[in-house]
Amino acid sequence: MDKIKLTEDLFVYESIKEEAEKISRPSLTYWQDAFRRFKANKVVMGAFILLLIMVVLAIFVPIFSRYNYYQQDFNCINKWPSWEHFFGTDDLGRDLFVRCWEGARVSLFIGIMAAFINGGLGIIYGGLSGFLGGTIDMIMMRVVEIIISIPQLLWIILLMLIMKPGIWPIIIAISATGWVQTARIFRGQVLQIRETEFVMASKIFRASNLWIIYKHLLPNAISPILINLTFVIPGAIFAEAFLSYIGLGLPLPMASWGNLAAGGASVIFIYPYQLFFPALLISITMLSFNIIGDGLRDAFDPKFRI
Repeated sequence: MDKIKLTEDLFVYESIKEEAEKISRPSLTYWQDAFRRFKANKVVMGAFILLLIMVVLAIFVPIFSRYNYYQQDFNCINKWPSWEHFFGTDDLGRDLFVRCWEGARVSLFIGIMAAFINGGLGIIYGGLSGFLGGTIDMIMMRVVEIIISIPQLLWIILLMLIMKPGIWPIIIAISATGWVQTARIFRGQVLQIRETEFVMASKIFRASNLWIIYKHLLPNAISPILINLTFVIPGAIFAEAFLSYIGLGLPLPMASWGNLAAGGASVIFIYPYQLFFPALLISITMLSFNIIGDGLRDAFDPKFRI
């Protein structure tokens, strides 16, 4: 019999085996992994930083500027942008730079509060509908379908005709029907999760329905809600701008991007800068929120996990 010659390449070294058995990356929770992927997206982080800068300017510019958003100066009427007035002045001599950032306060506040209310109402309504099921779910969803069958802007306009103009009436008008989309999304998530083992175990131990929704259903279904709310904010900002543009928004001399754009549109061929700056800020804000929403959707999607 021929002898087999033992060579070094026939052996597997223990060090190589140990290296192969090592974990390729540290163990991360679902939220940690989503946050890691969110930070890795440079476009999304750029939009987030840009939005953060706008929020900082909206907070501090009206505080530290030497002009007030309602201060009139008839010696500086319709002045073009300069070092003294960065965005120029309007037909009453008011500084548009301060008015734009005061308008940013109002518009962002309306958008964030509308998203907060929409999220709260939608989670409660959709959670109860999906969790209880049966006849209750059918009745609750028929109510949602009736509301959603009428365009939201029509609801908002009808409500604004009834209420007096102001910040909170606008928030109420936007939120009155804006929660239905969140409710439908959360209901769909609840229908998928309510038959899982951990929910059934809580029912066996006679946990209350509200406790199960809060402890199990909400944490496991919150990611699509967060994504949806990032799109609600620019929608609410646009709705406020539209209402102010047609004369149903904030009363003057209060400043918002909507009534600034409405005032600038009337003199667009003479003083185009009065429309350009508020329209630019509206566009940047809506684009940033939409990019962040897309980034959150990619971050929470397990198909993009690497």
